[in-house]
Amino acid sequence: MTDASLSEASVESLFADAGALLDGHFILKSGRHAGRYLEKFLVLQNPRYGVEICRRLAEALAQHAPTLVVGPTTGGVLLSFETARQLGGDVRAAFAEPLPTGGRALRRGWAIGPDERVVIVDDILPTGASLVETVEAVRAAGAEPIAAAVIVDRSTEPVELGLPLHALGTVEIPSWEPDACELCEAGVALRKPGSSA
Repeated sequence: MTDASLSEASVESLFADAGALLDGHFILKSGRHAGRYLEKFLVLQNPRYGVEICRRLAEALAQHAPTLVVGPTTGGVLLSFETARQLGGDVRAAFAEPLPTGGRALRRGWAIGPDERVVIVDDILPTGASLVETVEAVRAAGAEPIAAAVIVDRSTEPVELGLPLHALGTVEIPSWEPDACELCEAGVALRKPGSSA
């Protein structure tokens, strides 16, 4: 894919071109099994794809006039920084880290005023759990988030955040409970994707 064609490509095409749309037999974080997997870090490791994705996130969120972009760790660190840079001006970036007791928090001493216009960015949306935790972290820090955006919406149920949610694209990936998995039945080797893949 040429640099000129990046801005015209679908999100699924960007993942495929980066070698990040994997085929095989995968165990998902939910415990379900799937025959395809979106490996976000194979896209985000390459600045040409990451910058294009964040340009689109910034474009989707610009209408909300944000002053702060927050993302959940780990992928949201890269996304929040580059999306804030693309929005320009004095827009800052922060990230919400997992707490040992569950949930997330903005911990690095970031001051957030009640009038801060906070938007949230995330990578892949399967269930919305990390987005919900990030919304709660922003509220706990004293601000009310006004919008969120994700690269890919893979959810099968509507995700209710109580604020506008923008998705750059959708990719349907069927998944099964382990005892009903067609790939297990066919004897296809199971992989756990992500940091251990």
